[in-house]
Amino acid sequence: MNLRNMKRGEDTEQIKVMRWAAGAECRYPELRWLYHVPNGGSRDSAEAIKLKNMGVKRGVSDLCLPFPHGRYHGLYIEMKYGRNRTTKEQAEFLRDMSDAGHCVAVCHDAQSAAGLIEQYINLPENGLVSFSVLKEFSCFWDEDGICHIKLPGPFA
Repeated sequence: MNLRNMKRGEDTEQIKVMRWAAGAECRYPELRWLYHVPNGGSRDSAEAIKLKNMGVKRGVSDLCLPFPHGRYHGLYIEMKYGRNRTTKEQAEFLRDMSDAGHCVAVCHDAQSAAGLIEQYINLPENGLVSFSVLKEFSCFWDEDGICHIKLPGPFA
């Protein structure tokens, strides 16, 4: 898939994260289990009904790394692009996963997601992610207490 011919958005940023992860598996073997949860997208009504019956749930984050690091049980990342915001269901999912001991964040570009994943994987035992360490990124917390991470720029 040639990303140069695609309009930059949430999908292209997530593809970049997965390509980065595939290239970084030699350093971080658990990245082979980083996966995408296909909750969104356009579907006809029959396909939407089938997926709902199969267990697809509104609000579940886009990316999951189901390996414990530091004090966390796993990592959930909701990908956004530009000025897109989390839905009520996405914010609820992120809050619940954080309360359950997972590291959670909203990343607005591939670089911030890769930076968070790398910091998460390298956490010492009982360590916590320090969003302030991600110095090249802009970090802010929304009204739900969820950290948003992005490169500084036109949407910062």
